[in-house]
Amino acid sequence: MQTLAPAEPDVREFEAAVREVDGRDVVLDRTYFYAESGGQPADRGTIDGTAVVDVQAVDGRVVHTLAEPAPLEDGQPVTGVVDDEFRTYCMRAHTASHLLYGAGRRLLDDLGYGGFDISEGKVRVDFATSTDVDDGTLVELERLTNRAVWESRAVSWEEVPVDEAQSREAVAFNTKTEEGVMADADAVRIVTVDDWDVAACGGTHVSNTREIGPVSVLERSNPGEGLTRVEFAVGPAGIDRMAEVHRAALDGARALGIGIDELAGTARAVVDERDGLREEVQSLRTELLGSRIADFPTVERDGAVWRLGTVEGVGPNDVADPARAAVGDGSDAGAVVVAGREGRTFVVVATDGTVDAGDVVDELTNEFGGGGGGSPTFAQGGGIDADPEAVLDELR
Repeated sequence: MQTLAPAEPDVREFEAAVREVDGRDVVLDRTYFYAESGGQPADRGTIDGTAVVDVQAVDGRVVHTLAEPAPLEDGQPVTGVVDDEFRTYCMRAHTASHLLYGAGRRLLDDLGYGGFDISEGKVRVDFATSTDVDDGTLVELERLTNRAVWESRAVSWEEVPVDEAQSREAVAFNTKTEEGVMADADAVRIVTVDDWDVAACGGTHVSNTREIGPVSVLERSNPGEGLTRVEFAVGPAGIDRMAEVHRAALDGARALGIGIDELAGTARAVVDERDGLREEVQSLRTELLGSRIADFPTVERDGAVWRLGTVEGVGPNDVADPARAAVGDGSDAGAVVVAGREGRTFVVVATDGTVDAGDVVDELTNEFGGGGGGSPTFAQGGGIDADPEAVLDELR
């Protein structure tokens, strides 16, 4: 016995007789509850007033799991009530996924069906495609999907022989079907969105695309090689998402003092300016650090001139290049040691090779803790348990 929900998705209340009862699990002689399948969740509702929390197809039967045991007996007549709000949402969401796939057929190369799922907050469709789904493609997928909603296209379904369905090039099959789910079936259910999409599907659907309402794409990701996952919201969630995006765009445009149509171009210009300023600041910082290091006091040690000093407000990576430059051509220093704080004390050592920088870092970390290392001409240490001046005093 199969659920009658896909064939008559608008039925919300029905009469049936109990066929089996096992604790909280109930089997009826007929049911309009949708059993979880193919990415569509199970219906909710009640049987004689007791909540139905799950519906599964098990060994050719539809098993309804109740929230608690109910006083039901074999042959007893009961009334089933399907939760209207959740069923309607699933119908809209499922048909919207077909529209999105139909849009994908118009935009993506080598398109295959990689998966589908409905959750309360969003719906996902996995496209198997060689096309890079960039931002422009994502927006066009959303536009075409909503266009198909607006065009009020008829949605219909029928049972056709398996061989006939597989011979139709236009019919999309999901990966589970292709792996043999239909092997023992005589017929397959085909859902058609007029002049838009044709797919093998056992879910519940609206009868016209205008019933879906707005579709708002949320994000994309890559769950596996060759797959692009597109997640979207339908109905009220889709409306809320569109409002959030619109509000954010208006806020951004207002902050920049421009019209919303100018937002993209202005944002790119601001980013370019920011990147340029960031490079300029980094260059100035390096120059200032170089001047600071050049003014460090010197000491003589191991037959070489050492420059030792501390810095503030910068990290070891900021110090690296200026320290190297301080022992380059024209410098009288054979070694430069810079100490500072970034969380805990760090030390940067650059030399011209007459002193082994790695040995200097080892000396300091052995004395004060922490760790580090590097080459004979450049090394770093961090996590040192001492003030920067105390670290340098060890070398003076």
